[in-house]
Amino acid sequence: MLARVQSATPWGIEARLVEVEVDVSVGLPRFRITGLSETAVRESRERVRRAIGTSGYELPPRAVTCRLPPVDLPKQSCYFDLAIALGLLAAVGELPAEALNGTLLCGELAFDGSVRPLRGALALAELAAGEALRELIVPARSAAEAAVAEGVKVIPVCSLTEAVEHLAGRAPIAAARASDELAEAGTKHLDLSDIRGCEAAKRALEVAAAGGHHLLMVGPPGSGKTMLARRLPGILPPLGQAESVAVTKIQSLVAEEPPLGLVQQRPFRCPHSSVSSAGLLGGGSIPRPGEVSLAHGGVLFLDELPEFRRDALEALRLPLEDGEVTVVRRSSRFKFPARFALFAAMAPCPCGHLGDPRRECRCTERLVERYRSRVGRLLAEHIDMHVEVPALSLQELKGPPGEPSAEVARRVLEAREIQQRRFGADCSAPTNASMGSEDLDRLCVLEPDARRLLDVAFERLKLSARAVSRILRVSRTVADLDGSDGIRASHVAEPIQYRRLDRRA
Repeated sequence: MLARVQSATPWGIEARLVEVEVDVSVGLPRFRITGLSETAVRESRERVRRAIGTSGYELPPRAVTCRLPPVDLPKQSCYFDLAIALGLLAAVGELPAEALNGTLLCGELAFDGSVRPLRGALALAELAAGEALRELIVPARSAAEAAVAEGVKVIPVCSLTEAVEHLAGRAPIAAARASDELAEAGTKHLDLSDIRGCEAAKRALEVAAAGGHHLLMVGPPGSGKTMLARRLPGILPPLGQAESVAVTKIQSLVAEEPPLGLVQQRPFRCPHSSVSSAGLLGGGSIPRPGEVSLAHGGVLFLDELPEFRRDALEALRLPLEDGEVTVVRRSSRFKFPARFALFAAMAPCPCGHLGDPRRECRCTERLVERYRSRVGRLLAEHIDMHVEVPALSLQELKGPPGEPSAEVARRVLEAREIQQRRFGADCSAPTNASMGSEDLDRLCVLEPDARRLLDVAFERLKLSARAVSRILRVSRTVADLDGSDGIRASHVAEPIQYRRLDRRA
C-alpha cells in the first residue's frame, strides 16, 4: 500500500515543501529511504524504526520503500522522521490514509517515540499557510513560535502516539496559540546616564539610532567607545511587524532556545575580531545565517575594527550596500536578509594614544598609516559617520550623570515615526540610511545656504560622490530630529563633521 505525506525542510530562512511517499509491499523485509545522503538515511531509518516499536505499534515483515522528492533538494533528515513514521503507519493500516491529507508534518523522533523540537518552526508554518494546508503538526516545544503565523492551525505533539491519536480522531489536540510572553520581555538595557562626558559621541549615537546609520568611533582606550556601544540597544525603537518576522525566523535557525513568540527587541551582535568572512556572511554545507544576518534589523558591533581580518572586512561591503547576503552552494543559491546598522570602534594608532594629551604616542607615521589602512578606504566610505572620542578628563569623570536613555529613545522614536510616514507603511526598512538615489533627489532637497556649504566641503575635503550621499542621508536625519521639513545649513554642518576619515585624507 502507498501513503503520501507532506513535510518540509529549511531553505535559507524559508522552507521548501517535500512530499514523503511510503510504499509497503510484499517482499523480503527491508527499509529503504531515497532522497537523502547515506548517513542521513541510516540515522533516520533507525530513529523511525525504534520510535514505532517503543510506541506500541508493530510493522509486518514487508519491504518498505520511502521516497523524498524532489531528489535534487538538499534536506535535513531530522525534519522527516514524524512524516515517515506516520506515512508508514498509514500504509500498514494503523492510521486512515485520508487523515494525512491537508496536513504538514515535521519533527525529529527519539528512540522512545517522543518528538524533539525543531529549528525554523515559523518558516514551516508560513509554508503551510502559503500551500493552503489545513494544519501543521510540530513538536510541542516549537509550537508557540509556529503559531505566530496566520492562516494555519498549529498542532503541538509530544510523541508519535499523540500524533496518531489526533489524526485518527480518537484524541484531538487543540491548536497552539502564540505565547504572549516575548523572547526578550525581561531585558533590561544599560543606561546612557551611566556615562559621564562624551557629549559629542552621545549626540552621534542618537543621530545614528534615529536614522539607522553606520557609525565608526575613533579614540584611545578607555574613552568610552565600548560603553557607548553597549547602551545603543536601549535607545533603539521596537521592531516593526515585517522586521520581527524576519528576525524571529533567523534566530529560530541558530538560537539555542527557540523564540517564545515574535522577537521585539532589535538584535545586538558583537563577534570577535577572529571571525572569518564565512562567519560574518554565513556558510556551511547547508548554509546558515552569519553575523550580518543575525544582526538584521539591529546592530552589528565590531570592536577594535583594524584587528579584524581584511577579507572579513571586505566581505562587509556588499551587505552594507545591498542589505542582503547571497550564499552559493553547488547549484543552489541561498539569500539571507542583512539590513543592519554597523557600529564600529577603533584606536587612532596601534598603541592607541595618538592625540592623547596624557600619554605619549610612540608610533611612527608609517606605522599609523598601515594600521589605519586595515580598515580600507572603500569600507570607510560605506560608513555614514566617523566620530572622534577623545580621552576623558578628570573634571568630566566627576561631572553629573548624563541624560537617561529613555529621553534619547523618545526623540529617536519620534524621528523614526517621521521617516515611517515619509516612506509609507509598505516600506520594509523605513530609515534615512536605506534611501536610494531617487529618494535622495526627492527627499533631501537642500536650502541654498546648505547647498553652498556642501559644495565648499566637497572641494576642500575632496569628498567622493558616495561620501556626499552619506552626508545627505545624515542631514535628513538631523533635520528630522530637529522637527524640520527643510534641510538647513546647520543640518548639513553636523554630518560634515562626521566625515573624520575623509578629512584625514
